[in-house]
Amino acid sequence: MKVPGPIRQKNFRLTIEYDGTGYHGWQRQKEEPTIQAEIERAATRITGQPVSLTGSGRTDTGVHALGQVANFHCRTRLTPDELQRGLNSLLPGDIAIGRCEAVNDDFHARFDAIAKRYRYRILNQPVRSALERHRAWHLRASLDLAAMQAGSSRILGCHDFSAFEGAGSPRAHNVRRVSEAICRRGRSREICFEIEADGFLRYMVRNLVGTLVAVGRGQLTADDMAAILASRDRSRAAPTAPPQGLYLVGVQYGPNATSPAGQPDCMRPPAQTN
Repeated sequence: MKVPGPIRQKNFRLTIEYDGTGYHGWQRQKEEPTIQAEIERAATRITGQPVSLTGSGRTDTGVHALGQVANFHCRTRLTPDELQRGLNSLLPGDIAIGRCEAVNDDFHARFDAIAKRYRYRILNQPVRSALERHRAWHLRASLDLAAMQAGSSRILGCHDFSAFEGAGSPRAHNVRRVSEAICRRGRSREICFEIEADGFLRYMVRNLVGTLVAVGRGQLTADDMAAILASRDRSRAAPTAPPQGLYLVGVQYGPNATSPAGQPDCMRPPAQTN
């Protein structure tokens, strides 16, 4: 007979995958379904105590995640494996806990993050896809991938990204460091934009994608992309890309924010685009 372990205060770190189609984003809201609320409800039921998740950051309505990270503290006998199985048994099919681990008590999913990686998928073909309608932005007219690649190279490095920030969301400062920004061919007629940075402004990725699409259509040039960035003027950039093509791929943490086993998150994208 297995003897239950002692009740201890634990800090659990979750790596979460979700299809954001049916949710009003990550953050808990009073009237609308959200990812955070669904997981908190399941965790509260399993642990028998109120659970409040801390996420690495918000994702907006309709945005997906392959590697969102969140943590919460509670007193429990449950092991990480038991908690993971319990959560996945209660969560709806469009949310899954890919990993659960006990981490240092001071780990904070938001404040300890040092970089994030996003992917945006564009289905560039004449005929729309029924299966991809909530997972990619469908554009019929052919896009110039080489031009988009040149445009994406202009945003590498440390810049003020005010020109690509959503309206009505001022920050203390809008400087972010982009370590990677690439446009590549995915499966079939798919174009993927991938970006990794130390932080992101609201709608920053979707605004960048909207402007890169204008470059791909020949409406703007790569040099225009650089000029828009330097201008810090949102009105000069193109309209915001829709949410359904955006995925939070992963969150990176430093060596001091790893699990006791010492395994940091890997932010490399999978070989196949999902």
